[in-house]
Amino acid sequence: MRITVELTEIQVSQLDKIATESNQKISRAALIRSAIDAFIAANKKEANDAFGVWRNDQDGLEYQENIRREW
Repeated sequence: MRITVELTEIQVSQLDKIATESNQKISRAALIRSAIDAFIAANKKEANDAFGVWRNDQDGLEYQENIRREW
């Protein structure tokens, strides 16, 4: 998918510098995709990062049965 992103001249020149200095001679577009992938991976929340009842991998039905035993 193509998107349009506005970058400053400094950002573009830095990207070009990194791309040309790379041993792989990576394109600017590939470099941006790689940066986005790294950002997503760094900010991705795992299922266990959720708050609440099931944080410690406890099954919902198991939790419900345990709570009902308290009655």
